[in-house]
Amino acid sequence: MLGSILASVAAGTPPPADGSVTVVAPPDSASVGVFAFTAHHVVAADVDPSWVSSVLPPGDLGAPMKSSFLSALGARMDRVAESLDVVLVGIGTGVPTGGLTPFTGSHSRAMVHHRVGVRMWTVEGGFLLLGRGVAGRHEVAVEVGTPGHGLGRGLFAAALGEVPVGTSVWAQVAPGNAASLRALLAAGYRPVGAEVLLV
Repeated sequence: MLGSILASVAAGTPPPADGSVTVVAPPDSASVGVFAFTAHHVVAADVDPSWVSSVLPPGDLGAPMKSSFLSALGARMDRVAESLDVVLVGIGTGVPTGGLTPFTGSHSRAMVHHRVGVRMWTVEGGFLLLGRGVAGRHEVAVEVGTPGHGLGRGLFAAALGEVPVGTSVWAQVAPGNAASLRALLAAGYRPVGAEVLLV
């Protein structure tokens, strides 16, 4: 069900902005977390919805993303909450831009360890990574040596050419990473929500 929710979000139909919290079973061990959309949260965890309701204070729209709930959920799941990320989606063009060199070595990005089917490319001054993450969605990560010169924007745009046309490509960015947020927006990605994964 999480996969269906995310597919609907990517297609422009988020959950109803009714202030509710939806609890679903995670499709895999890498997809446990809390997903925030406009006035609607999705908790993907093997917990009873009644327990979630008992922990969340009524009337607090932001409660599912607060540390008190994330700590309680983590303790119940024997997991630890990672950082809060803004989540954006781009749509694949299926048209490679060229100029990317496939990279088969190791890389320190956590994405390599927490995602499957990771593909990597290099350009002078940067890395592009694509893999399958939460609920099997395509996820992109970019690393550049010196932000502010358009390289990040170009790499995020190039990622859309490396997947079939119409395929959703997701990006997770820390709220304080303004350079990456600007690059993603300039490359045509749109913000759709936020999430905290539990590992």
